[in-house]
Amino acid sequence: MISHTHKIYTRLLVLLAAIFFLTACSVNGNAFPQIANPPAFDYADGEELRSRMHQLAWELQQLDLALVTELDNNPAFQREVTDTLSNIERIAGYLQSGDISSRHTFLEDGMDRFLTDVRRARTDATLGSPRYYMAGRISGACVNCHNANR
Repeated sequence: MISHTHKIYTRLLVLLAAIFFLTACSVNGNAFPQIANPPAFDYADGEELRSRMHQLAWELQQLDLALVTELDNNPAFQREVTDTLSNIERIAGYLQSGDISSRHTFLEDGMDRFLTDVRRARTDATLGSPRYYMAGRISGACVNCHNANR
């Protein structure tokens, strides 16, 4: 059972994260920062890429929310993190193996490193004493790629 103080602490963390996110978004005159927008794609498969990227972004958001709101190392939390990491790995694998990666070389180059990190994060999260450090680093890899490929 989660204590009342623990619930308040969790809600406060979520509220602070939301405030920081909204503040970061408003820095550019109430527009999203450039790193939030994917590079322009003028290929016929651009729609497929955006769709996969949206799926990936959704799973990354779920991972971030889980890591922010859950502080206990319980089996349900561990399963949620590992399931989300598996989904991220699956979607990233589609991006890497598809025709898209040959047209967007930055995906081909960066996706190997990203998938290696995701696999390590998933392995670390499945240990008897799970470690979530690498899981916390996964979403940062997306920001770095978008920042480098604007």
